[in-house]
Amino acid sequence: MHDGTLANRPRTDDVTERMGYRLKRAAAALRSAMDSALREYSLTVPQYACLELLDQRPGLSNAELARGTFVTRQSMNVVLRGLQDSGLLTRPATTDHGRALPAHLTDEGHRRLAAARAAVYAIDQRMADAVPAQRRAEFLADLDRMAAALDR
Repeated sequence: MHDGTLANRPRTDDVTERMGYRLKRAAAALRSAMDSALREYSLTVPQYACLELLDQRPGLSNAELARGTFVTRQSMNVVLRGLQDSGLLTRPATTDHGRALPAHLTDEGHRRLAAARAAVYAIDQRMADAVPAQRRAEFLADLDRMAAALDR
C-alpha cells in the first residue's frame, strides 16, 4: 500500500544530472552575466532584447515583441513604457490599424543598443567558446531539436 509520503516514493536520479536542470543552470548563468553587464547601460535583459528586435525589425507590435523576448504581453507593456520614458523608443498614441502600436528606436535607442551590444556579444562569445568549435553547429542543432520537441 502506498501512502504518498516522500519516504515511500521511489528514489529518482540526481536532479542536477537531468538535462532540464543543466539547461536551466546555463540559462540562469547567462541571465546573471547579462544582468550584470547591462546594468552599466541602465537596461534590463528584456529591455535589451526588445531593443535588439526593434533594431532588426522596426515597427513590431507589443504582441510580436513579447513573443520574441519570451515575456507576456503585460510584461512587454511595462518594458515598452520604460524604454519610451527613457527616450529609447517611440510609439504612436493611437493607430489606424487596430490596437497594435508599432514601436521604433530613437537615435538614443540606437546609441544605447550599440553600446550595450558589445558587452552582450562578449558574454555570448564566452559561452560559445566553452563548446569546442568542431561541435558548435551540432550543439546548436541539438538545442533547436530540444525546443522543437517541447513545442509540440
